Amino acid sequence: MRIDAHQHFWTYEPVEYAWIGTGMEVLARDYGPRDLEPHLTQFDMDGCVAVQASQSIDETRRLLAHAREHPFVRGVVGWADLCAGDVASQLAELARDPRLVGLRHVVQDEPDDSFLMRPDFRAGVSELSALGLTYDILIYPRQLPAAIRFAAELPDQKLVLDHVAKPLVKDGVSEPWASEIRALAQHPHVHCKVSGMVTEADWKAWKPTDFVPYLDVVLDAFGAERLMFGSDWPVCLLAAPYADMAAVVTDWAARLTDGERAQLFGENAARFYGL
Repeated sequence: MRIDAHQHFWTYEPVEYAWIGTGMEVLARDYGPRDLEPHLTQFDMDGCVAVQASQSIDETRRLLAHAREHPFVRGVVGWADLCAGDVASQLAELARDPRLVGLRHVVQDEPDDSFLMRPDFRAGVSELSALGLTYDILIYPRQLPAAIRFAAELPDQKLVLDHVAKPLVKDGVSEPWASEIRALAQHPHVHCKVSGMVTEADWKAWKPTDFVPYLDVVLDAFGAERLMFGSDWPVCLLAAPYADMAAVVTDWAARLTDGERAQLFGENAARFYGL
């Protein structure tokens, strides 16, 4: 099974998707399954995982509706207020749909770099494993120290790091990101998505070689058995069409064995999310 483990759909509304700002006009429109499907077909993908882009229960319900209507949407990583006192009831309602495979919070936008360690947030995440749900960690490099502690506190929760923690590719900076990635990878229940990298580079002048040092670090840290390819479409369109973004990872992955490439491009995602 070949799976794009990370992409988004939205019905564009400026207030709900306020993070789409000046210079990001290509994203300021509706994107749905029929827009993505030709790219999956071109890249020989069997399906995808739709990930939340708005901190909204309503968006999660819309994503689940897409998955019901389009079987190639194999799973949904949605959102619920994991700090809420009624988080258990929120999750119970959403988890009635087997297409919900995980939750995510946009931690990268939280002003507190230690947000992951808030007791109420960790208590909410601790509810997920009993429901068979995973958690996607969306952070910037400065939040990696908290993510390392977070993973240590939740050894039984399946976790995946989105976008290799968004290293400073444009500036060519690798430390302390690389050392902290290796520390996070010491926790065997943490996986890593090879996704979202082109938008951390110079949108107009990136080169495939810009990403190799970062890809090499996550391969060495996590091993091929804990990496999964994700397009981050349509956000990737800020810097590259789907095919060009995918070629970065495909060309780099030529060094891997056939079995390792199969893991990276789908088997790991299918196992992790229970697709």
